[in-house]
Amino acid sequence: MRIPILKLNDCLLVSIQWELDDQTALQFQEDLLHKIHETSANGVVIDLTSIDFIDSFIAKVLGDVINMSKLMGAKVVITGIQPAVAITLIELGIGLDDVLTALDLEKGLEKLQQELGE
Repeated sequence: MRIPILKLNDCLLVSIQWELDDQTALQFQEDLLHKIHETSANGVVIDLTSIDFIDSFIAKVLGDVINMSKLMGAKVVITGIQPAVAITLIELGIGLDDVLTALDLEKGLEKLQQELGE
């Protein structure tokens, strides 16, 4: 099952609605990078509101997706991080130092628009 990636102006919106397995996470990574390339998106909002926990592999893939997106020139905002997900990311040393975060998708979009100067 693929995670839908929606285009809104020059940004991409991703709302992950179910717990990810390894295969889906890797497919998402590939799909998002291709979508950034084909649309020349300047920003990506990844909403994790529906995700209650992640394992170490999914945490690594998420960190990689964020870093790869930034390498491709897209600013990334992560929204809706649940407490257990935040704990896992920090405990595993997944670096999100310069990644923007917001409580929900609406605030994440606002933050991304501010960052992009729109």
